Amino acid sequence: MKQASDDASGYLLGIDVGTGSARAGLFTTDGRMVGTDTCAISIHRDGDSVEQSSEEIWQAVVTSVRGVIAHAEVTPRAVKGIGFDATCSLVVLGPDGAPLPVGDPNHPERNIMVWMDHRALDQSERINATGHRVLDYVGGRISPEMETPKLLWLKENRPNIYAGAWQFLDLTDYLTWRATGDLARSICTVTCKWTYMGHENSWDADYFHTIGLGDLANEGFQRIGTNIVPAGTRLANGLSVQAARDFGLTAGTPVAAGLIDAHAGGVGSVGAEGGRGAVDNLAYVFGTSSCTMTSTTEPLFVPGVWGPYFSAMVPGLWLNEGGQSAAGAAIDQLLNFHPHSTEASAAATLEGMTLPTWLANRAEEQLAGDRDTSSLAGKIHVVPEFLGNRAPFADPETRAVIAGLGMARDLDSLVSLYIAGLCGIGYGLRQIIAAQHKEGAHVERIIISGGAGRSGLVRQLLADATGIELTAPGTEEPVMLGAAILGSVAAGVHPDVSVAMAKMSSLSKKFAPQSGAVSARHDARFAIFEQLQSIARQAALLS
Repeated sequence: MKQASDDASGYLLGIDVGTGSARAGLFTTDGRMVGTDTCAISIHRDGDSVEQSSEEIWQAVVTSVRGVIAHAEVTPRAVKGIGFDATCSLVVLGPDGAPLPVGDPNHPERNIMVWMDHRALDQSERINATGHRVLDYVGGRISPEMETPKLLWLKENRPNIYAGAWQFLDLTDYLTWRATGDLARSICTVTCKWTYMGHENSWDADYFHTIGLGDLANEGFQRIGTNIVPAGTRLANGLSVQAARDFGLTAGTPVAAGLIDAHAGGVGSVGAEGGRGAVDNLAYVFGTSSCTMTSTTEPLFVPGVWGPYFSAMVPGLWLNEGGQSAAGAAIDQLLNFHPHSTEASAAATLEGMTLPTWLANRAEEQLAGDRDTSSLAGKIHVVPEFLGNRAPFADPETRAVIAGLGMARDLDSLVSLYIAGLCGIGYGLRQIIAAQHKEGAHVERIIISGGAGRSGLVRQLLADATGIELTAPGTEEPVMLGAAILGSVAAGVHPDVSVAMAKMSSLSKKFAPQSGAVSARHDARFAIFEQLQSIARQAALLS
């Protein structure tokens, strides 16, 4: 229940748009969450193409905002600032902001190429073959998940849509434009996904001419962003009259330039230690995909790891971004292969749980106090790279490996497969940390967030698999908190993002890596993981 003092100081609204839902969270100015609401959004898949509708997403945002305001019973004027984060998906708008179809013209409302859309594989390979200096700032190889390969695909395969587009925006920037009418882009989105050179405060026109998008440069980059601002910057005149009507809030409420969703999770967690917290702590978002974010005072060039990006997450610091295109989604895909998954899913549903959460509980029952979770994997080994390797190999063509399967079809074997998959997720994280360490990034602890990593069993297993302490943030919703932190800066509640991070975030339970037999088992399994991974990459070359 809200307190009178909270009403006096006001609240901050954090809006998070993930792959499958829009969520809104209401926070006090010291970071305490007082309410949240969510609304599902549709995903349309067809092979490598994954699409969404910006209008549907906006309406889902409206629903979640109205829901949290109603549930928390706060007045519109009590909301002092608003921040947004979203997936790094490409939104295509025509004249007057009308949606333009990025695929089937019979579905003009599907105007978003979702981050996981891999239709631009050929375009990304051709861009990588140029060896342009811009690629040095994306780990040496651009990904089909980024926006310039997607734009090139549109130009080559949907030339009328490309030519007729008024604006190409990252989803976060679309949401802030929809909320305020301001076309300013966040330095986070354009630096991390559009090849904006944040440290130079400019686009590299030569890059666009080299890869076949010279028309964007000739237009003065009007369609992809001319006003690039730091995350947390107060936009235009605040919440527009129409958006205020949509949300049931007050026109003029400060709205901040936003962040990519994973980066918002970093802002909502890694600064909690104060001082060097953002530098010492690696943010790890374990959701549908996974993302690692490491901040440094100087640029570090890590092959296969995106970046270095200047001021893309924490102002004034350089960011390296790793992770995997499928993480929680990879576990779901893995479990679906097992004969017992349908029966287990039904049992999980009866208990109001997701299948992975239900299996984590079954694993804890089997362990009966034994802390060596990896022992449950038995002879099964998994490289869960169903959508390729984002980091540290930047290889979108490689695929998953499952080794050690027998004839068992029961619950115990499903639990073994689940635990082996989690070990594979942990070993992928271990590789990224090692690659960054080799280049000079030293991580003291991993700060975890994301729905796939909330179980204590999962957190301990990841700490053991990586050999690094893992810590949970104080809030269960660090991504929405990160967005709210931006709103606090736009509203003037806190002077800058770094101060707001220290004031509004905290850490909770710590999971130290185990030594002895547990560590030895993970070392042995990790060696097998790397051998299987190498074989998978060789196999991909034959296709």
